[in-house]
Amino acid sequence: MMKYLKILSLLSMMAATQSCLSADEDPVAVRPMTGSEVNVAVGGATEPNQVWIDLSDHDKPGINKRTDWDLGFYSGDDFRVIMNGSLAMTVIKVPDATDLSKIKEVNVESLKEIAQVGTFDSGNLKYIDNPNGNFLTQTSGIDVIKENDADNSIYLVNMGREIPAVGSIAPGSVALSGDERGWKKVQIVRAPNGYKIRYADLNADNGNIKEYIITKDPEYNFTFFNLKTGSPVKIQPKKKNWDLVFTTFTNEVFMGPGNSAGSYFYADFIATNTLNGVGAYQVNVTGSLDEAYNAFKLKDVDASKFVFNDHRAIGDKWRTTTGTAANPVPFVYSDRFFVLKDAEGFYFKLRFNTMKNSKTGERGFTNFEFEPL
Repeated sequence: MMKYLKILSLLSMMAATQSCLSADEDPVAVRPMTGSEVNVAVGGATEPNQVWIDLSDHDKPGINKRTDWDLGFYSGDDFRVIMNGSLAMTVIKVPDATDLSKIKEVNVESLKEIAQVGTFDSGNLKYIDNPNGNFLTQTSGIDVIKENDADNSIYLVNMGREIPAVGSIAPGSVALSGDERGWKKVQIVRAPNGYKIRYADLNADNGNIKEYIITKDPEYNFTFFNLKTGSPVKIQPKKKNWDLVFTTFTNEVFMGPGNSAGSYFYADFIATNTLNGVGAYQVNVTGSLDEAYNAFKLKDVDASKFVFNDHRAIGDKWRTTTGTAANPVPFVYSDRFFVLKDAEGFYFKLRFNTMKNSKTGERGFTNFEFEPL
């Protein structure tokens, strides 16, 4: 009898110990044991895909078409909305507008000419999200969504460009911008634990205005919404389940040091998950890249160099799209690699090998390798 009581007592202790762990708790992060080489499914010279990669689980990337979403609704405490920069979207306030149904295309023709990417005017930065990714404090794009419905502006939304049909694209070149995706008129207000979006085509009357309630999901940074299908879509993986996204990107371009030319559309871009603590920095190499990369260990990490406040820490710095006088074709730089710290505090080194198909020269075939430190 005593033996059975001891077994029962032991089982009770085990159950009590397990009950202290919530079913909602994240599993304990386990450091990856080895690195790997990754072929990123960007999709070729039209770069149709956004690819979200977690270095701790790189075999299961998140992949979506760039046209799968238009707006992202923040799930945190603030009420902020971002645009799909992979399509060169823009927004502009419709002055003095209070009634969505009364806005017609004829009233906004002059605004359509202004709210464009690539006009080489520094003033057009106000029509896009902050390129550094700090959307919570940005004064561009869509304003913070206010408590009082009447305080929220009506916006004219430039839906950007379609992904072009695959045609004859010269080796080393890209074709990112197809037909115009059109325009929408949009107003966003708060709803219980989320947002309400009201939107329509420009000439729609009151009977054709659509509405949708978007609820915040704390497991994700954003709830994404497709204005053409009128439905939410899953785009990013869960908050801490990605480190890098390979994408096209609306960035700020410069004519020279300190001379901004405003917004411009980039190919072959990499953004980091700064919203959840991912940081990165570049290591410059003067000699052999192979030797420097292989020799770099955890003790060599310089914590002061990590960039946590700009998701362009890698950005376009890993490649040149114009080439050089000596090598006038796009190529991956061979004089640098990168160090990344993920949301769990693990360190990695990364080097980029290709941005083109080695046989055909077609762009949109990125390959990189990484190792945990």
